[in-house]
Amino acid sequence: MSALETEIDELWERKENDEISAETAGEDAYATLEAFLDALESGEIRAAEKQGGAWEANEWVKQGILLNFGLRSIGQYDHGGTTYNDVLPLADSSEYGDRGSRNTPDGTVVRRGANIGSDCILMSPAFVNIGARVGDGTLVDSCDTVGSCAQIGDNVKLGANTLIGGVLEPVEGAPVIVEDNVSLGAGCRVTSGFVVGENSVVGENTLLTPRIPVYDLVEEEVLYGELPADRRAFTRFVESSISDHDLFEGGAYKPAVVATGLETETLEATEREDALRE
Repeated sequence: MSALETEIDELWERKENDEISAETAGEDAYATLEAFLDALESGEIRAAEKQGGAWEANEWVKQGILLNFGLRSIGQYDHGGTTYNDVLPLADSSEYGDRGSRNTPDGTVVRRGANIGSDCILMSPAFVNIGARVGDGTLVDSCDTVGSCAQIGDNVKLGANTLIGGVLEPVEGAPVIVEDNVSLGAGCRVTSGFVVGENSVVGENTLLTPRIPVYDLVEEEVLYGELPADRRAFTRFVESSISDHDLFEGGAYKPAVVATGLETETLEATEREDALRE
């Protein structure tokens, strides 16, 4: 257990026991919270990591994020000529260019405590929340949201108007995971701790959530909460159990996700343009 983890654990226990609050927290507590946010932004610590082939939440990291809300008071900050009210300022993006990353103006918002890798492109308007990771070489396109603690891998393409949901509570709940080399088409939604396996290509407007079944035609099984690696996925509709109800003339249908193996043509269509990152 690192010294930072120990300090966060102690602060969490004090907060749970009503021994400390935003009104009573002192310089030592805020020094710990600032060091914690710095570690998040540098990628030294992460909200979730892969352990033994499965993604697991780092509970103490999520506790540290919650403490940054619970032990801070709302303040006023200025950004782009606008005064806004929050418990945290936005992330300092002045070093992004040094590592080859770009964030376009007028609407690209990265909250303090988010980790942005090298050679990333963040197009406005877009929002990356606290605890999220955006891996090296990843594109966050216009009108995208990367929710709290979401872990986006390297060389990922998030198509325009894509929503990556956030998972802060419960602290043991794993956040949304999008592994390396994934391409999500425009308008996709990934929520509630869903895991998108590496190298997968997801068709536009696909909803990936644990409540919707994934029919994996490769292994011929039905999955919930995950899309295996190396799949092409898209939305289809299957017959619902209420199809025989008198109200549903002609039957009732519910959304599902169908996953097939990747084809060469699919991979070629999603190849990233290296010229954009030179």
